[in-house]
Amino acid sequence: MANAILRRTVEIVRGSLGPALDDITIDRVAIGLFFTGVKLSTGHAGACATPVKDMPEAVCCPSSAMAMPFPGKLRGRRAADLLDEAVEQVGIRRSVGIATLNALAQIVNESRAPQGFEIVEGLDAFAGAEVAADETVVVVGAFVPFLRELRKIGARHWVLEKDPSTLKPHEMPYFKEAERAPDVVPEADVLIITGTTLANDTLGSLIALAKPSARIVVVGPTVTMIPDAFFERGCHILGGIKVTDPDAFFAVIAEGGSGYHFFGKSAVKITLRKSPALNVSGWKTRAIA
Repeated sequence: MANAILRRTVEIVRGSLGPALDDITIDRVAIGLFFTGVKLSTGHAGACATPVKDMPEAVCCPSSAMAMPFPGKLRGRRAADLLDEAVEQVGIRRSVGIATLNALAQIVNESRAPQGFEIVEGLDAFAGAEVAADETVVVVGAFVPFLRELRKIGARHWVLEKDPSTLKPHEMPYFKEAERAPDVVPEADVLIITGTTLANDTLGSLIALAKPSARIVVVGPTVTMIPDAFFERGCHILGGIKVTDPDAFFAVIAEGGSGYHFFGKSAVKITLRKSPALNVSGWKTRAIA
């Protein structure tokens, strides 16, 4: 399903931009330790998680060269060509493709009004999910700020993670091995999934495990600002980013930076959700069409 979501989103981008897409080229690409970024000739930029842990070919130069065959050759290429990388490739090549898709999604987002959903700038996806203390939450991925908030409100929760070393000792009581997803995910009233699952094709299987009443949240810089395909397949809330200062953003990710280094400086959080946004001071909300 992850691939189906990407394919559907690519179709929307191609259909929305039409012939104008042919004139958009790649201005810059940065593949950082945590995030990959693409800046377009239009000035728009997008990001995707860099899937280093899922790349066995990243251990030596010869195999890495096969995985990424075009270093030094991306600037000036048609953005439309890199869209194919998002759906037809894996590893770094897919990350570059998704980052390109996300940059183009910002252009589409500026040219069409939201229909059946709202866009809230500056709202964290966890706040947008409005988790109640009596709900059970399953978090796929070690989202430390989310885990902190869950402990604060006292909600019963579990964190599914491939690498337990990403969790602190006080978080380990909530840890469940990723392989236990079929047993744990159906318990969730709220299911929070890392957007990285788009890059490794595990999003679909996780969504399929959720009970019908669960609120499904997909979050992270990998998530696009075009929610149509996600919502069509059962998701309710998306938490992505909008790059506001591409050059500063690229300087950070190229030097190994993460969200702690670019949020509030060169990028802002964007939440897209089906339900009406709370009228909270400081949120920039676009009305539902």
